[in-house]
Amino acid sequence: MAEKRDYYEVLGINKGASDDEIKKAFRKMAKKYHPDLNPDNKEAEANFKEVNEAYGILSDPEKKSRYDQFGHAGVDPNFGAGGGGFGGGFGGFDMGDIFGDIFGGFGGGFGGRSARNAPKPGRDISVELELTFEEAAFGCEKEISLYRTEFCPDCGGSGAKDPNSVETCHVCGGSGQVRATQRTILGNMQTVTTCNACGGKGKIIKDPCKTCAGKGKVRKSRKIKVKIPAGIDHGQSISLQGQGDVGDKGAPMGDLYVTVRIRPHEIFRRDGYNISCEIPISFAQAALGAELEVPTLDGKVKYQIAEGTQPGTIFRLKGKGIQMLRRNARGDMYVKVNVIVPKNLSSKQKALLREFEGMDKSNAKSKGFFENLKKKPENE
Repeated sequence: MAEKRDYYEVLGINKGASDDEIKKAFRKMAKKYHPDLNPDNKEAEANFKEVNEAYGILSDPEKKSRYDQFGHAGVDPNFGAGGGGFGGGFGGFDMGDIFGDIFGGFGGGFGGRSARNAPKPGRDISVELELTFEEAAFGCEKEISLYRTEFCPDCGGSGAKDPNSVETCHVCGGSGQVRATQRTILGNMQTVTTCNACGGKGKIIKDPCKTCAGKGKVRKSRKIKVKIPAGIDHGQSISLQGQGDVGDKGAPMGDLYVTVRIRPHEIFRRDGYNISCEIPISFAQAALGAELEVPTLDGKVKYQIAEGTQPGTIFRLKGKGIQMLRRNARGDMYVKVNVIVPKNLSSKQKALLREFEGMDKSNAKSKGFFENLKKKPENE
């Protein structure tokens, strides 16, 4: 089995990082490897799990303290689970209590009650939002519909129809754990397991809430308004803190991640903050020069092309591109001209073109080019 990476390395932070730095790093890495943004990517999925595992340890003060002192062994629930391990004990002594006395603040030692029963934060939610090309370019406000978990409105999240019906579990005494002692040749071995009577909650509900069936949480349909910043690009995400699923009592709600999908435009193509398009012009306009009406995101503008403009010529309209995120500036627009060759010419039009061809000096140059090709030796 491959050795686990350092949790600080996984989140890309230094040891001693503050809670805010840890949370900020987690959001960044979780967004980078989120399965919704990396479909069918096994490596990203593995990295996402690794990031969540690292955050689960470093965001918990107790677990972080143990990890900083003992590394992975200090937070591994399987470490020493058998005889002689930290979670068991010899001769009737609870080694977890011993370590709690020595190091302090462990809430009952390795795998203690506070670690097992710590409130869990809410789950993050990911949704996709489709925008038009213009909506992404200029920004807009959208309303999205989603389902999320919230506290039951009838019981307030307690899970009980009547608050007085909630009792402390008589099996574990409210700790959520039960201890068992077994005699072995090495002495008395003590193990700690989750209480089956209360499921580790430490409380038993005699009269469950009918709305949530005693769970304390329900699924609700919500409509949330989202401000889309001008310049957002296809595949980018917006995070709305605290708009995800509700957490346990005392834990924060999850976040909402809105990933943008932009519909292709009929005319414009985007490259970063620049846009481009192609416009057709006639042979006469290319030869004689003309004032063109060019479509832009801000409406049509006039642009003068010079005489003798060649097919495929590209000109730039400065500042007519996409608004830049977090900057008061815009990209540019690049316009490519395509000369349209006329079809189904009349006899008169053909005669005029033949006459023009005989007078065109550039045509003489092209003839000279092909004549030179004929004069080259065959062995070259």
